[in-house]
Parts: sequence; C-alpha cells; structure tokens
Amino acid sequence: MTAFDRRLLLGVALGAPLAAAMPARAQQDIGRAASFIQATGQELVAAINDTRADAATRRQRVAAVLRRAVDIEGVGRFILGRWWRQASAAEQQEYMKLFEETLIRNLSARFGEYQGVRFSLGRSQQRTEDDVLVNTIIERPNSAPFALDWRVGDVNGQPKVVDVIAEGTSLRLTQRSEYSSVIQQNGGRVAALLDAMKRQIQQLAAREGGTR
Repeated sequence: MTAFDRRLLLGVALGAPLAAAMPARAQQDIGRAASFIQATGQELVAAINDTRADAATRRQRVAAVLRRAVDIEGVGRFILGRWWRQASAAEQQEYMKLFEETLIRNLSARFGEYQGVRFSLGRSQQRTEDDVLVNTIIERPNSAPFALDWRVGDVNGQPKVVDVIAEGTSLRLTQRSEYSSVIQQNGGRVAALLDAMKRQIQQLAAREGGTR
C-alpha cells in the first residue's frame, strides 16, 4: 500500500471529504484528464454527427482526433506484447501502420450505428500514480445508455488515452489476447497477424462504404 493509499483510507475513515484526503497533484491530474476526455469526446461526437460531410471526410476528422488523443504507439506495442521483439523491423513498422488504420476504421465503419450519439462525464478517479480513469456515459438513439471508462496516462507531458474499459473489460487486454492467439495458431509468425489485420481493414472499409 502506498502512502497515498494510506492517506486516502485514513481520510475516508475520518469522514473527511475525498478532496481533502487527496494530494493537490492528484486533484490536478484528475481535473486535467476529465477536461481532456470532455474535449476529445466533443470532437469525436461532432465528427460522427456531421451528416453534411461524407464518410471519408468524417473518417479523416476522426483520424486526426485519435492520432492526437490516443497513445497509438504505446498501446500498439503493448497489444503485440512479447511478439514485438520477435518481429522484424519491417514487420514492426507495418504492424504499427496497420494498427492505427484498424483503430480508425473500427470507428468509421460504425458511423451509422453512432449517428446522434451523445456523451456525458461521470466520476473520475486516480487509478494509479501514473494514470486516471475517466467514466463517461454514452447515449445513442433507440439504445440503452452504456458506460465507457477511459484510462488517461501522461505521455511525454501530454494526456493520452492508453486504454478503454467497457463493462469492466480492458479493450487493450482483450485485443492482446486475440492478436497473440492468431500468431500462436500460425506457428509464431507475426506475418500471419499482419495478413489478418489487412483482411479486417478491407472488411471495415467495405462496411464504411455502405455508411450514410
């Protein structure tokens, strides 16, 4: 248990407000992360809901937001895990390019599903000394609201999304397991994963082609 954890538990036990038990630095980190997710979410919602623009234009806007807001390199390397060291330099470079494209296409292919989407901030909390968990509530027409937790870390002095948690499940851990399974089923060949990612991108692009 860290010194911060002990102070926090002591504050709760004494009935003190959470803010009083939390160091000023932690409060600043939480506020910064929440503001970052608020701004990023508003940009994504605006791009998705802009029906005056075609799908390609909206995808470009979404791509710009994601490249700025997500730690794509850090998340991509985490997901590839131990296979990163076994990949050649050329495979590493291609993987990162495909990973970024997959991230963007996964959202743009679902523009139709998310038309009219809205989001609101929930509770934010210090997850560790290095990152903050920001809760959001996502609302779509004719669908029940659902919660997404955004894990925000500090990357080179800037807040970045390093994971998304849906229904208690880390998306980057899920993806890591899936990618590792593909490689293991193909004799430990990273090239097999790259081929699978290319096929996935083609499928998502075709799906996006039917988006209105």
